[in-house]
Amino acid sequence: MSIIVNHLYHVYGKDTSRPVKALDDICCEIGDGQFIGLIGHTGSGKSTLIQHLNGLLRATGGEIYYNGRDIYDKDYKLKDLRSKVGLVFQYPEHQLFEITVFKDVCFGPLNQGYSQKEAELRAFHALRMVGFPEELYYRSPFDLSGGQKRRAAIAGVLAMRPEVMILDEPTAGLDPQGRDEILEQISRLHREYKMTTILVSHSMEDVAKYVERLIVMNRGRIVFDGIPREVFRHYEQLEEMGLAAPAVTYVLNDLKKAGLDVDTSGITVDEAADSICKALKSAGKI
Repeated sequence: MSIIVNHLYHVYGKDTSRPVKALDDICCEIGDGQFIGLIGHTGSGKSTLIQHLNGLLRATGGEIYYNGRDIYDKDYKLKDLRSKVGLVFQYPEHQLFEITVFKDVCFGPLNQGYSQKEAELRAFHALRMVGFPEELYYRSPFDLSGGQKRRAAIAGVLAMRPEVMILDEPTAGLDPQGRDEILEQISRLHREYKMTTILVSHSMEDVAKYVERLIVMNRGRIVFDGIPREVFRHYEQLEEMGLAAPAVTYVLNDLKKAGLDVDTSGITVDEAADSICKALKSAGKI
């Protein structure tokens, strides 16, 4: 289920004395089943962009097509779009408001018009999908840990059976274990359900490990769009934008400059370790 963004512009305060151009001629296509990373420094436009993809913000100019239909057509129902393009905000626990986790997860399907029974079936399935502990189903969401709140919020979106899942910094504020658990869960959901997934993140290591396509934004524009290892070859340009490549990229390039014939394309720790071992063996040092 593709999303086509065609010459999209967004200006905050366009009728004021200080308008701010947040999106500047954005063109891209989100293909069915892709796992995409979206990165950029604070203020680059990435959060503004994802809020356009499910109709929370309306563009100043340009078009967005979902499955071939312009979402800005006067007869297009944005409610239908939002049930198909699910958005988990940066601090998803702010989306929780019901007295129990289970009731909270039921809210989306009920709001879509499903019966109580169908909503409950969807809630049970969604909570199982994210590995949420059954003994906590009927506990207040405000009594949960940070990682549990994230899982509950993700389940609330999954219960609406979206075709596209957008996650805005889903690991913000979590400890390393909680971050790894959430990312592994998101990766598993993508693999098992072939759900189009867009992960907004500041962590280069996270996007290097999980995504298959990487979009880099700067000053409201898309500056790179490709597979992660190709994007990270431009680490010097990324630095100029206030970003960076994964730490292993710098290690491999430093070793190359020092005379060790390593393959500098590795972007994960495992790839870097393999490249270094091969180079050392080739040099007769191990």
